[in-house]
Amino acid sequence: MKKFFKSFPLVLMLLLSVSSFAMKKTIVVSASEPDAKIYKNGKFIGTGQVEIVIVSNSCATIEVRKIGYLTQKVKFCNNKYSAKPPKAYFFEMIRDDSYDASIRSDIANNDIELKTSKSEDEAWKLINQIVTSYFDVIEITDKETGYLRTAWVAQSFKQNTIRTRFIVKEASTNPLTYKMKLVSEYSGAPGTSIKRDEQYREWDRVLRKYANIISELTTRLK
Repeated sequence: MKKFFKSFPLVLMLLLSVSSFAMKKTIVVSASEPDAKIYKNGKFIGTGQVEIVIVSNSCATIEVRKIGYLTQKVKFCNNKYSAKPPKAYFFEMIRDDSYDASIRSDIANNDIELKTSKSEDEAWKLINQIVTSYFDVIEITDKETGYLRTAWVAQSFKQNTIRTRFIVKEASTNPLTYKMKLVSEYSGAPGTSIKRDEQYREWDRVLRKYANIISELTTRLK
């Protein structure tokens, strides 16, 4: 009898474990993009199509990601308080509008050196003309030091905010040389204020509407 009482807690735990396992729910999760990465509670578990197991009285957050597409997320719970999880769930992936509105570019966030044979007055006038054809607001312009900086311009997308600015610095007077930088940053969330510096990171892409500014400056300042 004593042996029975000693082993009872272990038996109870085993029964509870078996009961929990018996009440598990299995969901086949698939995505419209066969190479989309699928995550369960933040952990990568496969691509394209995977089988998700949710044990009794637990929840699982399923996330699907692919570059160029919007990240999608859904939460399933296996308990008496939530709707019964489906046997299958399909993610119809949607193109990322910020990705489609931009291009990958080596000019993003890099100093581009540009030499010109034009006079300082002529070069500075051209620089201002070209920059203002892309950006509406010049935040700082100083001809004496050859420094120009535009204000940030932000564009919000479904799951992202991109902010862009342009910076010009005179690097040398003989020969006349300027360093130019197209600063491109993303926040990873829509509607982010341009003032929230801590939420932005460098982006290796530039919005298409700014993609030609360096090439135009190079051509016209020769």
